[in-house]
Amino acid sequence: MDMLHGPLAGKILKFTLPIMLSGILQLLFNATDIIVVGRFVGSNALAAVGSTGSLINLLVNLLVGLSVGAAVAVGYYFGAGRPDQVKETIHTAIAISLAGGVLFAVIGLVLSPVLLRWMDTPEKILDQADLYLRIYFLGVPAMAAYNFGSAILRAMGDTKHPLYYLSTAGVINVFLDLFLVIVFHLDVAGVAIATVTAQVVSAFLTLLYLTKLDPKLSLEWRKIRIAKSKLLRILRVGLPAGIQSTIFSFSNVMIQSSINSFGELAVAGNSASSNIEGFVYNAMNSFYQSAQTFTSQNVGGRKYERINRVFLNCALMVTATGLILGLGVFHFGPQLLSIYLPGNDAAIAQGMKRMSVIATTYFFCGLMDVISGELRGMGESMLPMIVSLVGSCLLRIVWIATVFAAFRSLTVLYLSYPVSWILTASVHLICYFKVKKRLVRRMEREELASALLQ
Repeated sequence: MDMLHGPLAGKILKFTLPIMLSGILQLLFNATDIIVVGRFVGSNALAAVGSTGSLINLLVNLLVGLSVGAAVAVGYYFGAGRPDQVKETIHTAIAISLAGGVLFAVIGLVLSPVLLRWMDTPEKILDQADLYLRIYFLGVPAMAAYNFGSAILRAMGDTKHPLYYLSTAGVINVFLDLFLVIVFHLDVAGVAIATVTAQVVSAFLTLLYLTKLDPKLSLEWRKIRIAKSKLLRILRVGLPAGIQSTIFSFSNVMIQSSINSFGELAVAGNSASSNIEGFVYNAMNSFYQSAQTFTSQNVGGRKYERINRVFLNCALMVTATGLILGLGVFHFGPQLLSIYLPGNDAAIAQGMKRMSVIATTYFFCGLMDVISGELRGMGESMLPMIVSLVGSCLLRIVWIATVFAAFRSLTVLYLSYPVSWILTASVHLICYFKVKKRLVRRMEREELASALLQ
């Protein structure tokens, strides 16, 4: 896909839709874990699986953030027409993913029971949550490899192959979920094994495809090593993004701990609602990835005048997507929650408390992410990290310690989300205009220097 010339709206949609479908399919497959244990094992098993989500994100989001750095670096060199630099970046990125994946798997396996107790996970679901988490972390190296590999492909304009491989792995996940739980009665362990198997399949297919690219770009196993210059470029964007995501997850862990204090029904309702809302988030997050990729390629190609157009297109599309899907999810909330929690009206009522606040305002989160993607696409990752840490993470922690402590209810707790999204998006927007202005000035200086040399 040529991102440097011609109309943008159609290209952004064509690029975004496979990413969106990939995210939705991934959630459908993940939802199978929760639906299967909810229907065939019980609400406590559902709560056990659901309660681990924020903790998993806490430990793996640094790796996911680093994949953002890899995508921006690949997109920049690809847009600049420098295949040798693209290839070296690919080998460095895959080396980081494999090494980091092993490290975080070990950390997760060792700290799992300690962290679950720190989160005040209810005793009734503690053992099941610990079992699920330990098995899940065995698949983190594969998950990291898939995330880095798919980020690399998308940075070069290929959103279809990650979708194909995710679909294949997802079908395997669904089949194994049903087979291991219904036939072998492995319960929580069964869905965890199915998830790990699917992650291994998606990673293998993605890495295999990278080896079959044009020889100027392809992955070669014997050349997988970390090049210092590429590592520094990836870290410059990826490390702040990863730290931001990790601290975001830390604030969500604190919120999950507060939810846990309301008992198993609140945990089950929150888990089901959060899983449903994830479909809205993933649909919106695809525009974040599009904004980041289109912007990084246009910066690499010195097409600075197209950056505002990328931003406006992505901002309008993500707002429309968030409003339509978010309000739709809230309207059909009871019916959707009943898929996860059949006959459990009390837990469904708890889930609707979350939806009434978060699903109806989710478009603010999408807008916040798109602006952050624009900033990272322009090579500026420290600013969005600092703004997000203060505007979202710190604010949520302060909210829990003050507002929630004074007015203790789930609704007040959930209000911390939209308040933080609105404030963070507003500051991100100011940063966007400042960084864009700096880019234009740099272009003018480069053109002047070029004219003087001639």
